[in-house]
Amino acid sequence: MAAADLMVVIIVLILERINYIYLFAHFLVVTPVCSVLLVVSLATRDCSVWLTVAFTFDRCVAICCEKLRNRYCTERTATVVVATVSAACCAQAIPYYFAKDRWRCVAVAEYFTSPLWKAYQVYHGITTPLLPICLILLFNVSTVHRVIATNRVRQELRKSSGNRHDPEGQNRRKSMILLFALSANFILLWMHYLVHSMNWQVENYSYTDRYFSKPTYILQQCGFMLSFLSMCTNTCIYGLSQRKFRDQLKYGSKHLFAAMGEICK
Repeated sequence: MAAADLMVVIIVLILERINYIYLFAHFLVVTPVCSVLLVVSLATRDCSVWLTVAFTFDRCVAICCEKLRNRYCTERTATVVVATVSAACCAQAIPYYFAKDRWRCVAVAEYFTSPLWKAYQVYHGITTPLLPICLILLFNVSTVHRVIATNRVRQELRKSSGNRHDPEGQNRRKSMILLFALSANFILLWMHYLVHSMNWQVENYSYTDRYFSKPTYILQQCGFMLSFLSMCTNTCIYGLSQRKFRDQLKYGSKHLFAAMGEICK
């Protein structure tokens, strides 16, 4: 999830948005390059969204399904899930390669008039982010119900035994706080984009109109901004709250700087 969010920042924000608006590097607006960049940017964005769903489902299984937990919550399953989500998101974004004009880095006329393109845009809006939002809410409701029921039983048992210290309950509460922080951040920041995508098509995606004066275009860009903010803050929330994540980040940074020092020598 962190890697997908970082790719969104590099590919979508730096190479695409900042370049089109401020830098305008000419080799990035050649049609084949522009088309590939569009596909990769949409694929990385969808990966970030669906890996958030996978993370939520993983926590739901770990807390709610004791029999399934031992088989599902493994490193092998995590690898399979990440690979499957990545492949599906890449396949879903491929049709947008043909949305660009053959000679210019602008949308073809059929993109705004063809019923097939309109149907595909509705489908893409449902899969990202309407369906993920619904799944996250469903998994969280199941998790909350399970945790509340379990905590009531544990509290009654500990009261009867006279032992009020419950480290397992504290770990579950921390896990719930992290889960809800990620989920609430995701739903709130994606809601604007969801409402806009259900009513209007993407407008001026390649920033050919430099005046930015239409209200629909302004609303669209606000939705993009909030959705990108969601991907950035998800990684920050996860990194700041997980000790193992911070340790691995420090470990990787230390070896990176050590390798750079050896190269400089």
